[in-house]
Amino acid sequence: MSGDRQASYRAAGVDYDALDAAKRMAMAKALATSPLLRQREGRARDDSRGEPAFVFELDGRAYAFVVEGLGTKSIIARQVLERHGVNRFADVAYDAVAAIVNDLACVGALPLVANAYFATGASDWYRDSERANALLEGWRRACADAGCAWGGGESPSLPGLVAELDIELAGAAVGVVPRGRAPILGAELAAGDEIVLVASSGLHANGASLARAVAGGLPGGYATALPSGATLGEALLAPSICYVPLIAALLQSGAPLTYVSHITGHGLLKLMRAPAPLSYRVQRLPEVPEVLSLLVAEARLDAHAAYSTFNMGAGLAVYCRAGGAEQIISAARARGLPALLAGRVEPGPRQVQLEPVGVRFGGEELELSAD
Repeated sequence: MSGDRQASYRAAGVDYDALDAAKRMAMAKALATSPLLRQREGRARDDSRGEPAFVFELDGRAYAFVVEGLGTKSIIARQVLERHGVNRFADVAYDAVAAIVNDLACVGALPLVANAYFATGASDWYRDSERANALLEGWRRACADAGCAWGGGESPSLPGLVAELDIELAGAAVGVVPRGRAPILGAELAAGDEIVLVASSGLHANGASLARAVAGGLPGGYATALPSGATLGEALLAPSICYVPLIAALLQSGAPLTYVSHITGHGLLKLMRAPAPLSYRVQRLPEVPEVLSLLVAEARLDAHAAYSTFNMGAGLAVYCRAGGAEQIISAARARGLPALLAGRVEPGPRQVQLEPVGVRFGGEELELSAD
C-alpha cells in the first residue's frame, strides 16, 4: 500500500490494513460454522469466503447473502443540507442500496429482498419530515431499480454511539442465482480472459471520509466550483450506479462471464480480488470524473494512491472469455453506461498493472481471504 495513501486515509480516520486484518480473522472464525448449515439441509459454499457476498445452497438452488454499509457519505448529505439547503438524502439512501445489491450481483445472484438499517444518534432525526421522506423514497427507488422487495429493517436510536445529528445507513440482502447458472466465484477466471470496465458516476460509496477532509480544507468547502460549473457538494452526492440490471441481462443472455468485481474500497486493487495466481494487465482506463480529479489533487495523492483509494471512473469490472467483451460493452451502453475493453488476464504472478498511469499493484497489497 502506498505510504501517501495510507497517511491520507489514516488522517481521515480509516486504516485499511487494520480493517483487512480484522476481516481475515473474522472469516477464519466463520469457517468453523459452515458445517452447521447441514442441520438445515443446506451447504455453505466456502469458496465464496472473501467474495463480495456469501453463497449457500438449499433445495437445489444457490443463494447469496450480504451485509453492507454506506460509510460516512450521509455526513456529507447532512452538511450540504445544513450549509446550502440542498436535500440529497434520497441519493445517499440510493447509494446504500446500490452498495448492497451490487456486491450481491457480483457473485451472480440477483437480489430478492433488501432490508434497511437506519441508526440515528437521536430519534429527533425523523422530525424533519422532508428529509426523512427523501431518505425513504430513495431507498424504495433503489429497490425498484434493483428489482427486489424492501422487506423491512431496523431503525435504532443510539445516543453516544452515533453522533446526535447523523444517521448511519446500512442494510442486508439475499439473492438467488438464476437457474442454469453457477455462482460466479472466480473458479472460471483464466489467462486470456478480457476485462471490461464499466463507468462509475463519481465517488459512489467509498472515500467519503477523505472527501470530507478535503472539503474541510477548501475555502469554498462544498460550494467549491468544479470545471463543469457543478459544486463539489453536488458532485460528491451524485448517486451511485446500480449495476444489477446490467448483470441480470448478461446472465440472462448467457454472456461468457468468468468474474465480476465491484470497484469500491481499495479502488482498482479490486481488479485482483480473486485469489487466483493471475496478472491483470490494463491498457485503457476510463475518463476520471472531475470530482475525483479534484480530490486527488487536493489530497496530493500520487497515481498509485489515487487508484488504490478511489474508483477513478471505473465502478465495475466484468471479466469474460476472449471475444466476449463486445457483448458486455453493448449491454452496458444499451443501459446508458459507458464501458470499454480495458485489458486482459495473463498468467501470474498475482498483480495489477495499470499501464496508462504507470502503476503496479503487487498481490500482497490486497489479501481478503482467511488466514
